[in-house]
Amino acid sequence: MEDEKIVALYWARDPDAIRHTAEKYGGLCGRIAGSLLGDARDAEECVSDTYQRTWDSVPPSRPVQLAAYLGRIVRNLCLSRYRAGRAQKRYGGMEQMLEELEECLPGRESVEQELEAKELSAFLDRWLGTLGKEDRALFVRRYWYGDSVSALAKERGKTANQVSLRLYRMRQGLREQLERRED
Repeated sequence: MEDEKIVALYWARDPDAIRHTAEKYGGLCGRIAGSLLGDARDAEECVSDTYQRTWDSVPPSRPVQLAAYLGRIVRNLCLSRYRAGRAQKRYGGMEQMLEELEECLPGRESVEQELEAKELSAFLDRWLGTLGKEDRALFVRRYWYGDSVSALAKERGKTANQVSLRLYRMRQGLREQLERRED
């Protein structure tokens, strides 16, 4: 079913909207949640919560890109669940992923959070636009979807070290651009 029709079902408060969403995007949401959390039960709960959150937010929202809308919701739910369970150290993969990015992102205390987040988002969009298609996909798959370095390497027919080095160079480039921006 087309996204517009699924969104129309949400607006009509038709419970079939959730079924159609799960049929079309359940795999995507499950992959994001599984990559970020590493625990099948937690991932499944986050996917279910994603459908509930979508039901609660559409309307008033009318997402144009339903996949991106759902991806944002499931990712945010996973990050919240991760932070809540962080003391238990269930999944070191997300910790490593966040630490990798932490090196090049400014601290939250340095600027008003909301304004900085919007400016940073716009900056990242522009920076990602300067990357080649493969590098952009690699960066987004690692740092948005939370895919492991080994999975990305296998998919691309490269070694984990080659992919890690490529990601490192992209993070260095991002850091340099951020430093120039702050000057």
